[in-house]
Amino acid sequence: MVTDSSKRAALASLYRKGAEMYLSHSAAMTSESLDDPVRNATQGRVVASALYLVEHLHEVPVHVIPCIEGRTEGLPTVAQAAQWCSIVPAAWSFMLAARARGLGTTFTSFHLFFEEDAAKLLGIPFEEVMQTGLIPVAYTKGVRFKPGPREPVGTIVHWDDW
Repeated sequence: MVTDSSKRAALASLYRKGAEMYLSHSAAMTSESLDDPVRNATQGRVVASALYLVEHLHEVPVHVIPCIEGRTEGLPTVAQAAQWCSIVPAAWSFMLAARARGLGTTFTSFHLFFEEDAAKLLGIPFEEVMQTGLIPVAYTKGVRFKPGPREPVGTIVHWDDW
């Protein structure tokens, strides 16, 4: 948990640099990349939200950095999956608990382009502990949450074979 304002500002700076790297090389963040106008509109909102966070992360009062012991670089896929399968449900449970208490979160990772710098900033032993993301935690602007548009489940779920 990071609440120190100077450390949050430094993390936000690393995050911004990582976002710039990602956004300059990724079609995933452009809303014109899809043929479907509804999906384009959704992607446009995702882009706007991501850019807002880039500009305001330093203002978020709490940054949660989920970590796992060990590093996954060079490990077989099964070993990597075992590591990630332990942290993702824990992070998701934390985010759901925060939501139940009126707090907004998102799981994001742009600072990981500079993970070693973030580790130094926070005193995380880089060779022994891997950061898996960054979860900003703050009160939301509103409380009227609604489900986002989703693809029909039949178009994304495969049963018994691909």
